[in-house]
Amino acid sequence: MVCEGLLLSTCMCPAHSSDVFLQLACCCGSAACSLCCGCCPKIKQSTSTRFMYALFFMLVTVTCVIMMSPTVETAMREHIPFYTEMCHRLNAGENCSTLVGYSAVYKVCFGMACFFFFFSVFTIHVRTSTGCRAAVHNGFWFFKFVALLACCAGGFFLPNQDTFLEVWRYVGAAGGFLFLIIQLMLLVQFAHRWNQNWSSGAKYNKMWYAALAFVTLVLFSMAVGAMVFMIRFYTHPEACFLNKLFLGVNCGLCFIVSLLAISPCIQTFQPTSGLLQPAIITVYVMYLTFSALASKPIETVEEDGNNVTVCVLPFKSGLKNDTNIVTGIGTVILFGCILYSCLISTTKRSSAALQVYRNDMPENERARCCFCCVDDTEDYDDEKTAGGQSVKYDEKDGTIYSYWYFHFVFFLGSLYVMMTVTNWFHYDNAKIERLLEGSWSVFWIKMASCWVCLFLYMWTLVVPMLFPKRFQA
Repeated sequence: MVCEGLLLSTCMCPAHSSDVFLQLACCCGSAACSLCCGCCPKIKQSTSTRFMYALFFMLVTVTCVIMMSPTVETAMREHIPFYTEMCHRLNAGENCSTLVGYSAVYKVCFGMACFFFFFSVFTIHVRTSTGCRAAVHNGFWFFKFVALLACCAGGFFLPNQDTFLEVWRYVGAAGGFLFLIIQLMLLVQFAHRWNQNWSSGAKYNKMWYAALAFVTLVLFSMAVGAMVFMIRFYTHPEACFLNKLFLGVNCGLCFIVSLLAISPCIQTFQPTSGLLQPAIITVYVMYLTFSALASKPIETVEEDGNNVTVCVLPFKSGLKNDTNIVTGIGTVILFGCILYSCLISTTKRSSAALQVYRNDMPENERARCCFCCVDDTEDYDDEKTAGGQSVKYDEKDGTIYSYWYFHFVFFLGSLYVMMTVTNWFHYDNAKIERLLEGSWSVFWIKMASCWVCLFLYMWTLVVPMLFPKRFQA
């Protein structure tokens, strides 16, 4: 974005005077940010704003990942000239020990959480984008970036840091759990939204029925494959009782909700209910189950007088490169879900879904392959930017998403990142390279997430039957 050119030196534009004024208007004023290339598609002001906050969020998240990585710390010590002297001048301890580890992540995430919490309070009851508070929300990116840096740095100067870390740990756990629930509610809403959108297309083109059937078959095939995979690698005749118990329970619950979704009593109140929604939920539950089993501390059995590790993937037998690859993929998936939850949960459609799911289908519903990218509004005034991307000012008649809720979700996301990166309550020896290694707290959190996800989906199926008057169109 244009503002990125000043903050991160990633914007490579010709040095036209008009471009300079646009950069200054974006970073130091209330103008919307846009990409430098004029050939890029138009961007909405609301999208531009949310992207910039997401960029801030990811910058701090990457910083936290680096702080929890001994590999990066060693590389910096070996390749940065005068590293030891620099740490001494900064009073950061030997080899900058106070700038790495779980305590440093707690302090940085405390600053980011304070930043988003302040803006959440600051933007309460903002209904129009023409006010002063809306202008601060949508612009002044340079000053907000400096404020974010100051907040993150300020955490290192708090008094009574041992007490702060202890209290902040429980605050982070509570916020992390709440964010996790929001994330699961969004998944359930996503499943219903997908089925609803494609079912609307089937009225006019029967090919959408084929698409529904094909995707449902693929998803259930993935779920069955994941179940077979976990039975193969995460069960043992003489050990891993919890693995066998919870794998059986989760698979059974997925089967039950699949039957419930197509039962006549449910389809009487939700005619569009089908197998696509339970297929999505089942795949996600299988992923959470795999992640939970992979996060459980290892078990051993005695064979021929030797203790043998069981119920682990082959890469845990000593192949370090495989471990790093799987950890990297898991980390990318994890933070991708976090970013998706932070951005999507603030749209009008998703915010309403977090309150209650209604099975009413808009009259102008049009089936799309990328249905989740459909906007709530359509016609806006454009503003051409010299040498850059055109901006659609889509909030002239009022805000299209809740500003305070947007920042509150990012506040919760900050706490969730803090707890996840530091391995929740097993923080003492936490390392980002060991993100997928054994921890009972992570195991129970992910296993509980499976049950909460299934419960939320089951609730959306039965609640119209329990309260029919409330869900009448």
